[in-house]
Amino acid sequence: MKKVLWQVLALTLAASLLLAACGTPAPTEVPATEVDFPYPAGGALEEALKGSYSGTTVTVDGAFEGNDPDGVKFAESVKAFEEATGITVNYIGNKEFEATISVRVDAGDAPDIVDFPQPGKAAQFVAGGDIVPVSEYLSDEWLTQQYNQSWRDMVTFDGAEMGIFHRFNGKSLVWYPKKAWDAAGYEIPETWEELMALNQQIADDGDTPWCIGVESGAATGWAATDWTEEMMLRTTSLENYDAWVAGELSFDSPEVKKAIETWSELWFNDAYVYGGRSSIVTTFFGDSPAPMFEDPPQCWMHKQGNFITGFFPEGTVAGEDYGFFYFPPVDPAYGKPFLVAGDSMYMFNDRPEVRALMEYFTVPESASGWLQGGGALAAHQTVTPDMYGVELEKGIAELVAQATSFRFDGSDLMPGEVGAGSFWEHISSYVAGSEDLDTAMKAIDATWPK
Repeated sequence: MKKVLWQVLALTLAASLLLAACGTPAPTEVPATEVDFPYPAGGALEEALKGSYSGTTVTVDGAFEGNDPDGVKFAESVKAFEEATGITVNYIGNKEFEATISVRVDAGDAPDIVDFPQPGKAAQFVAGGDIVPVSEYLSDEWLTQQYNQSWRDMVTFDGAEMGIFHRFNGKSLVWYPKKAWDAAGYEIPETWEELMALNQQIADDGDTPWCIGVESGAATGWAATDWTEEMMLRTTSLENYDAWVAGELSFDSPEVKKAIETWSELWFNDAYVYGGRSSIVTTFFGDSPAPMFEDPPQCWMHKQGNFITGFFPEGTVAGEDYGFFYFPPVDPAYGKPFLVAGDSMYMFNDRPEVRALMEYFTVPESASGWLQGGGALAAHQTVTPDMYGVELEKGIAELVAQATSFRFDGSDLMPGEVGAGSFWEHISSYVAGSEDLDTAMKAIDATWPK
């Protein structure tokens, strides 16, 4: 059953991108006469557009801060909603979000809406009865129009649809400084062997191939979980990936340890990482690609999802100052997999103005900050190519379309205490050298909910 689900997801993503490229059928929503976004008929958003809730405030909590690149894009994305309704959207996110959200909810101080990067983290609040089911304020007809079913399936828990998928990004990407890269004559590697040969070529040239950092406050280590997921997809079967995510294949299994040992071959070679292995855990992930843009580059490659462009130096231009390529496969037997992740919205406090904002999140215009500025793709099937303001996302969409398989970020699907807890903690200890691989893996396994 799980295999079928993932096959459906793969087809969904491919179909969504194809639709984005070819255009989508005309939606059946109520025509917007005074705003530049559609909305469902008879809902809270339609009432809000009449000014019924003007002067109210809706709080949104999440994993970024209001003044960081994603915070700015969020503000740009909700500007049209605020101007049209008179409702103020107050984003109160912070980098300690994964830890603080539980404290807030347990204390009876839940925000109105939570922007969860990890469906697994949302699951604990669904189980606790803290989230209002989507069926209570949005029709199945509207949701079917806005989303492919698989996106809805990923926010459905025990048969109840609890959230709204908003945006996603492709993770299997390697970024490089294009001008310097072209001048050096480096070629894009298409296999793991070619990538490792390139590492040595750059090292032999007296430079450092990779920029890597996993520091992220309470979420330190998540970037290392991404590399593990990428290698699980490249060194073993999709069935094993699914079993691992479901807790049916242990972290101390030969398959998982092989995946980690594969990226360790690169990470733990001081000649391959800017600052050496010892710098990885203490380098903020958003700062880690910066040396790539120095003249000459201090490092030449950075693997990260497309959101990372928001952390690149101001003024750098895609296709000129930086390029990207697909993170090469390791074993040809497992094809060219693609790892994706995304954000979904959940309503904790049921008020009309909160419902109105949740309805707004169901249209691609609600992700306009990312679509225009780059950093994410809209999950909505009603998104059209003209909504993307940069060629970058179109190019990423083409790479995603060439993939042979897809999987959602595994740690985001695991129970929160593992995927947003022990996995981050012990993989960081392993990278720092304070735990060996066996100890770290057994420690993670011990935290899996029974």
